[in-house]
Amino acid sequence: MNTKLHAVTDAIGRPIRFFMTAGEVSDYTGARALVSSLPAAEWLLGDRGYDADWFREALANKGIVPCIPGRKSREKPVKYDKRRYRKRNRIEIMFGRLKDWRRVATRYDRSPTVFLSAIALAATVIFWL
Repeated sequence: MNTKLHAVTDAIGRPIRFFMTAGEVSDYTGARALVSSLPAAEWLLGDRGYDADWFREALANKGIVPCIPGRKSREKPVKYDKRRYRKRNRIEIMFGRLKDWRRVATRYDRSPTVFLSAIALAATVIFWL
């Protein structure tokens, strides 16, 4: 079973919200599920998978400035703050910390519900450490 984990972190890389989709599902599905529950923020850092006009508009409506590079197939390039985008490594570090938990890294649980529960438990510990 293949899954994809979408996460929202705070400015220092602590996990706040998660959403899990099937592995072959587009990142837009995770973005659509998480956009309504985004906390108040000045910037949102995301990778190319989250580059969509509707997502950028939803962020603008919430008062959040997107720092998302445009997809290669975009006709008109999108400007983004490259210096700020380098801080996206904090999100990758958070995923690395999640994978320190053997149960999460090896996908020990077959049920998506139980697997997400294991991720939530690990994220709770990571948040407070």
